[in-house]
Amino acid sequence: MRITRRAVTASLGAALLSACVPTRLTTGSARAPDVAFLPRPDAGYDAWVQAFRPRALARGITPSTYDTAFRRAGFLPDVIERDRNQTEFTRTLQDYLAIATSDERLSKGRAALAAQSRTLAAIEARYGVEPEIVTAIWGLESFYGERRGSVPVVSALSTLAYEGRRGPFFESQLTAALKILQNGDTTPDRMTGSWAGAMGHTQFIPTSYLLYAVDFTGDGRRDIWAEDPTDALASAAAYYAKSGWRKGQPWGVEVRRPPALAAPGRGSARATADWNAAGVRTMAGTPVPDHGPASLVAPSGPNGPSFLLFRNFNTILRYNNAENYAFGIGHLADRLRGGGPIQASFPPDAAGMTLEDRKEMQQRLTAQGFDTEGSDGVIGTKTRAAISAYEARERLSVTGEPSMDLLRRLRG
Repeated sequence: MRITRRAVTASLGAALLSACVPTRLTTGSARAPDVAFLPRPDAGYDAWVQAFRPRALARGITPSTYDTAFRRAGFLPDVIERDRNQTEFTRTLQDYLAIATSDERLSKGRAALAAQSRTLAAIEARYGVEPEIVTAIWGLESFYGERRGSVPVVSALSTLAYEGRRGPFFESQLTAALKILQNGDTTPDRMTGSWAGAMGHTQFIPTSYLLYAVDFTGDGRRDIWAEDPTDALASAAAYYAKSGWRKGQPWGVEVRRPPALAAPGRGSARATADWNAAGVRTMAGTPVPDHGPASLVAPSGPNGPSFLLFRNFNTILRYNNAENYAFGIGHLADRLRGGGPIQASFPPDAAGMTLEDRKEMQQRLTAQGFDTEGSDGVIGTKTRAAISAYEARERLSVTGEPSMDLLRRLRG
């Protein structure tokens, strides 16, 4: 993991690992308990906790808050193991969107929109952020609350601060977590989250919580951990509102561009009228509506889909500074609003396979007894394990890598 953004980014994933969060988006929905995250005795950690105490008190933490927070806290070696051994493969935009708008995520998202319709309408009225955007954040950050994380945040953050590789960052997050406890918004037992300290339905890091979390229910607590997601959803909307979200305007639109017109990428915004004059059109062939300055991008290369990105795309990046994530939020929101999938074709991957090729390969592997646990066309650890097992049975060189040769062999 790399710290790539300032600590005020809402999602801890963005603050730490930018492009790593997209690789971690999964299709699974079950909120499994983090049974491996058990405290272990460690004299060095205990000494660090004692040494940190005066620093925390100097920052305004009361002795009783500190002592209560650490009464059940402990060293979590599995947190360090997870921090040091993260999968580094990167999802393509096509893969990311396939996961972000999977059938399950869409169906659950539509159900969430309906179930929370009154709450989301009230949030929109106050903060000017549409229900579909708020629901998309909820869907990508915690699978609509099903995967909030159950690791004790004080233990996780103190372990990472003690470990020292990014000590100052995690110490600042730990101090913020103690301030949250001191404010009475939650208790140490209820303050749980991811192994890296992201919390609640919308996965706020502690410093962002202090800046943006709101008490929308009016019960005196900014409770993003409760089964009721109201405060968490409102807090995400508050973050977007303060970051410049413009209600009623798109994050971006898929467009057609003349073959000779290069896509200069983000940071080269021009007036929409200029893009229209250059021949850029909507997928329906009409001029692009003017939503202000826009950047023309082709994130999958010149042979893939093209988009005009507007100001709201940059607002999404304030929450998580990873382009795939921003596309995922925007596109999931569009789909929840009733829009269709990306229309242009994505180019084949490095192995020369299209998404449909990869889906077929997964289906054929599963049919032969090598379960890939789904056939979404996204190559993850389960698919690689299935390929390896198939290769071993067939007495092939075991690579675990998808290929057209493998697909042809599976076709028989």
